Amino acid sequence: MRCAGPVIDAKDMKEVTEIKQYRRISETIINIARRLHQKNMLAAADGNISCRVSENEILITPSGISKAFMVPEEMALISLDNQTIQGEPSSEKKMHLTVYRQNPLAKAVVHAHPPTAIAWSVARPDLTCLPSHAVSEAILACGDIPFVPYARPGTQAMGDNLKQFLPHYRALILSRHGALSWGETLEEAWMGMERIEHSSEILWKAHALGGLTFLPDEEIAELRALRQRIGNRLL
Repeated sequence: MRCAGPVIDAKDMKEVTEIKQYRRISETIINIARRLHQKNMLAAADGNISCRVSENEILITPSGISKAFMVPEEMALISLDNQTIQGEPSSEKKMHLTVYRQNPLAKAVVHAHPPTAIAWSVARPDLTCLPSHAVSEAILACGDIPFVPYARPGTQAMGDNLKQFLPHYRALILSRHGALSWGETLEEAWMGMERIEHSSEILWKAHALGGLTFLPDEEIAELRALRQRIGNRLL
């Protein structure tokens, strides 16, 4: 006769499943943080990454530690109404929460400090968008990349300044601070951040080599039409 094993009720099973899911997502977040660190878009304890794991719960990196060298157990969990469920969430959680509240499609947010993108906002405060109409790929991959007006990091003002750009823009430069990208997956949000810095670097080098030149208006219109057919996702 076979002995029956311990009985696990439905509630316990749900909790076990959630723990496994949260750990898997946490590992993906850490992997993205390492990519950002390797590409010089994170230094020291900079940046934060989050992922919506349920209708009301968001996993977010903790405050005050290097995101590239953290472990899954250090991940924090917050609610959509800004209640801390577990851990010590990022001081910039209000910015992440604004994105999720404004965008039903948003499932992941990446905030980093890409040097060239930030430098554009410092050197050219007159610009409202990165001059991406100089290169086709930037238009096709994410459309315009606007500059969000400066607000002190960690404040509600930072989240409030984002509202006018959401949900239309998924890749944004935070003036004199960093950049933010959001997507329907963590991978999309990561690609948005990579696109921001890559486009910023190309444009900076072109400017340094002799000055920016731009695509003809007719070609920009065609590229924007093609972007519209592709949809809003970041490429």
